[in-house]
Amino acid sequence: MPWSCSELLRRLRDLDETSTIEAKTASEVGKALRSTISSFSNEPHLGGGFLLLGVSRQEGKDSIEYNATGVSDPDRIQADLASLCRTAFNKPVRPDIQVERIEGQTVVGVFVPEAEPADKPIYVAATGLPRGAYRRIGSTDQHCTDEDLRLFHEDARGESFDATALRSAKMADVDPEAVELFRRMLERARPGSEILGWTDEKILAALGCLDESGDKVRPNLAGLLLFASSAALRRLLPMTRLDYIRVPGREWMADPDESYYTVEILEPLLRTYQRAEAAVMDDLPVAYSIPRDSAQRKETPLVPRRVVREGIINALMHRDYRVHGPTQIIRYADRLEFRNPGCSLVERERLGQPGSRTRNPLVANVFRDTRLAESKGTGIRAIREQLEAAGLVEPGFESDRSGDVFVLTVRFERVDGEAIAGLDPEPVRDQVGTKSGPSRDQVQLLEFSRESRSIADLMGRLGRSNRTKFREKHLKPLLEVGWLAMTIPDKPRSSKQQYVTTAAGKEALEKALAEDD
Repeated sequence: MPWSCSELLRRLRDLDETSTIEAKTASEVGKALRSTISSFSNEPHLGGGFLLLGVSRQEGKDSIEYNATGVSDPDRIQADLASLCRTAFNKPVRPDIQVERIEGQTVVGVFVPEAEPADKPIYVAATGLPRGAYRRIGSTDQHCTDEDLRLFHEDARGESFDATALRSAKMADVDPEAVELFRRMLERARPGSEILGWTDEKILAALGCLDESGDKVRPNLAGLLLFASSAALRRLLPMTRLDYIRVPGREWMADPDESYYTVEILEPLLRTYQRAEAAVMDDLPVAYSIPRDSAQRKETPLVPRRVVREGIINALMHRDYRVHGPTQIIRYADRLEFRNPGCSLVERERLGQPGSRTRNPLVANVFRDTRLAESKGTGIRAIREQLEAAGLVEPGFESDRSGDVFVLTVRFERVDGEAIAGLDPEPVRDQVGTKSGPSRDQVQLLEFSRESRSIADLMGRLGRSNRTKFREKHLKPLLEVGWLAMTIPDKPRSSKQQYVTTAAGKEALEKALAEDD
């Protein structure tokens, strides 16, 4: 991987110290560097990190500055660094060292590679375990815990966490209905698959969902997540549930007295996916239309179903099941957030590219067998493409390594900057003196409709493109807040939509007119 000291200094000035870069004045190599070398070597999926020696950090009132101050004896610094990496740790660390002149000063850059799983943890030999081993959390070096050491040992065995055996699990924990659901989904996805006629136990074995290492055969973690009964999940894995939370407004806990609508799902993962998708889609507003050849109105979700599906599947497939906390889907007034324990295993810039890393390969394979998930890396790309096609803004991605959480954010906002009507807690803004009343244009429309004059006839005098703009700008907000209602045409073949002012619309109109006076 090509790199340079000048590029590292530029990144420091742009981003400050990060999980992969640390600056030191470093007039000499000492104990202060050992914890950082250990943490860069140990942090899973970080890929290693950089030390930039001969750079000072100065905090001003409104900014942080990094300046090249230089090292006086770069040859000695290099020799001491190489010796430290070779002798101070339980296993030798092989850094890549470069020297560069920047702004008239000699600066030393050091790349510390991530150690192979079989070599972790890298720890300070004189201190020993666990205090001598470190992880890189954000821009800090943190002592490893016993749980961290267990993670390293699992990775060293080359076994994914979802293959972990649970001694208290038993075959009776498997729900035959969950296996049958898998069969039905597999038959739709891959008709004629040879495993459709196999016994439940043989199917689980073929999927790698059984632990056969002891005296008894039992489901491993993946087998429980995918096929256990709700009672077994409650007993063995109660915090692997998914919570769908409906939050009024745009902020979490904006009003501590406000009661939130919550759906808690603790089911096998395929059933969890189905219930979660239904909960989200049922709660999203829809756009209404009546096709010319139909008397029935057509409802189109304002957020594409594929986006919701991929968000849920991504959260269930890639969450870290070591973390004792639920997966969450939070519906705010202006956005959907899909939050799962476990930071992304790839850099943000590589999200959506082919070849993504999989935290739970056994779980992921079942989602792919049933075609709920496709090839690696395509889910994020599909979300981006679907939102673009719907005219919505780019999704947001947040991977927090220190908090060990990944967040996908889908905003209810169009590329042109307009919020989707009906999702804002104050969807129709004040233009006549009230905070939630209709605008002047909408007052005219409500009056027009209240007087039994046809809005559809009014729209008929507009061109097609202007009708679309009129519908999006004026009618959709009124439909979403319930001040205007649309009725099915009287004649089956009629395409003319009828709009009527509702009781709530009449009340809002009268209030707006009174305040305007």
